[in-house]
Amino acid sequence: MSFKRLDPEDFLVSADSIVTPAWSNYTSSLTNFYKSLVQQRLDSGQYYLNVYNIDPDSDPNAEIQFATTYGDVEGYGSALYTPGIDGLSPSRTVYGQFVNLLLGEDEGASFNFGGPAVASEYFGAIVINRARYKQTIMPGSLQLRLFGSSLTNIYITDNSRITPTVDYTPAGRRFTLGSGSFGDGVMPPGSTGGVYGYLYPDVGIIILNLYAINDIGNPFYRTPGVNVNNPDILRSLLDQFTLQSQETVASDFVFCRARNAEFNYSVNPSFSVSASAGSILYNEFIQNPSTYITSVGMYNDSNELLAVAKLSKPLKKDFTKEALIRVKLDF
Repeated sequence: MSFKRLDPEDFLVSADSIVTPAWSNYTSSLTNFYKSLVQQRLDSGQYYLNVYNIDPDSDPNAEIQFATTYGDVEGYGSALYTPGIDGLSPSRTVYGQFVNLLLGEDEGASFNFGGPAVASEYFGAIVINRARYKQTIMPGSLQLRLFGSSLTNIYITDNSRITPTVDYTPAGRRFTLGSGSFGDGVMPPGSTGGVYGYLYPDVGIIILNLYAINDIGNPFYRTPGVNVNNPDILRSLLDQFTLQSQETVASDFVFCRARNAEFNYSVNPSFSVSASAGSILYNEFIQNPSTYITSVGMYNDSNELLAVAKLSKPLKKDFTKEALIRVKLDF
């Protein structure tokens, strides 16, 4: 084993943006949207509904892809916490949570989707599982197709490709949702309800303006004090969901150089020196030594081993050869 101190120019830091399909099984388009009947019957089912790629009630390999939820400033569409106290229900709690998270304001504030309903009283939301979108949603990769008994096909995407500026919120970037495909979404022609919603890629949330969707059909119910399963209604409208994730992977490159006069001798005395006579076992080690590099270890100033890089095959080294080994550390 031989040691050599690395110089500052031997280090290089690089960052690469990696884009991958968002859904399980390395696919970017999801067409099956299953729910868990067990979860829907629990109290949590009044707040949100997990959506899976396969049926979780029959297949243990089912994985959560995202969750659907419904928020209402009046608390409509879900059962009251306490009978007789109007407005206090899961849908109102959800509304306040999203206002706080996405707008950075208290629950008395409201969303503005740009239509006559300036202060939207209710919305639907899709919350992507963190394992699916990793660091962020890739802007321009979203296409959501809604279809139902009261809806014809609606294609929803963000406007990341055509907008000249990016809106920033307490939850990071925000893009407007409109009709179109893959980043060229525009406000639906003739719509009186404003845009279809917003994409918050940095927190993996899609807010849907149900007022605008109700311009085309009215599948959602705002019944006071009654649980009408609006999160499940939103799930049932999903016909195709295309999405990709994006993450920045930082890499630290370390260039380990073995010059022609370095690392040509073994420091293991049993390899080249006779233990009994103390003489050189092989004359080649006097005039023409050679060794084989098999691994590179990295130590700190306290001589503590921090990392080991293994070569795919031994690398021959002698006075006629120089070696440059590039070690890549991803983090």
